Amino acid sequence: MKSILGKKITPWLCGLAILLAACGAPASPGQPAPDATSDSTSNATVAPLEATSPPPASADSAQSQAPDCSAPVTATPALTEGPYFKANSPERASLFEPGMAGTKLTLSGYVLTTDCQPVAGALLDFWQADANGQYDNSGYSLRGHQFSDQNGRYQLETVVPGLYPGRTEHIHIKVNAPNGPVLTTQLFFPGVSQNDQDSIYNPALLLDIQNTTDGLSATFNFILAGK
Repeated sequence: MKSILGKKITPWLCGLAILLAACGAPASPGQPAPDATSDSTSNATVAPLEATSPPPASADSAQSQAPDCSAPVTATPALTEGPYFKANSPERASLFEPGMAGTKLTLSGYVLTTDCQPVAGALLDFWQADANGQYDNSGYSLRGHQFSDQNGRYQLETVVPGLYPGRTEHIHIKVNAPNGPVLTTQLFFPGVSQNDQDSIYNPALLLDIQNTTDGLSATFNFILAGK
């Protein structure tokens, strides 16, 4: 009788063991626990779905988009501030306003150190003449400041400035790294005949410009010394 009962009970115990395992019974001491991220029909935690939008750019990926600094780079030259700077400009990334005359310009680039490291949180303060060569000295039209992002990048929407006597087309800017010195300089446009007649024109400060369906796109990278 004992041997017969043993034959009947043993299959029943095996079936019970299989059922408990399928229901997520705790593993025996010394056995590895189930992977919490595995996708199964049990009650184990399932890995979350991937985000539907791309994650923020990492420092490495952003650095790959920055200029190639395999060759030595030099600090951006400084130029005179001029008579039309006005403090306390509004913080904004677009100086362009609906109905504003002139060719729309999107200016972008990076703020970097001389060893090609991005400068996050750098203050960039822009001011310029309008398409007719006039500065707004009573308000803040075509004046504004912004801060570089964590990868040192900035972007500004504005218009191509006009000419006025004695000067070629240019955009004024102050760039101030956190706890660093202020770089005051100007940016110039290629192919303008008045460039060579402007006494402070510097070809090292030329914008790299491309035509787009919405005006012009320009790039310039500011290289800061002493940071």
